[in-house]
Amino acid sequence: MQDHHSLAPDVRGHISPSAPVRTPPTSPDEPSVESLRCEIEGLRTALASRPVIDTARGILMALGPCTGEQAWRTLVHASQHSNVRVRDLAHQLVESYHGVPLPPATRLVLRSAIRAGRTG
Repeated sequence: MQDHHSLAPDVRGHISPSAPVRTPPTSPDEPSVESLRCEIEGLRTALASRPVIDTARGILMALGPCTGEQAWRTLVHASQHSNVRVRDLAHQLVESYHGVPLPPATRLVLRSAIRAGRTG
């Protein structure tokens, strides 16, 4: 709503400066500003994580003949069975490609996920 000072002179005289500013009621389904901020932050994190996840998918596709979708399912399976975020697993896998050893738990869960993908 506009401030009464920004209105035309002929309208200003009809608005009391002490009148409360009315805001439209929000419905229970309407998201709050805080929930929108959280959603935006989550989207930013997802966008920042996307390149490393795509690189990890490419590594999995090169290691064992599989499609991009199968590589994605492998990462998701490993994430769910290790309680580690997909982006963190992907980061570990990409680092291992550059010579940093995979943590033993990550190596085991990825191996299991790859086997599950081949048999499932």
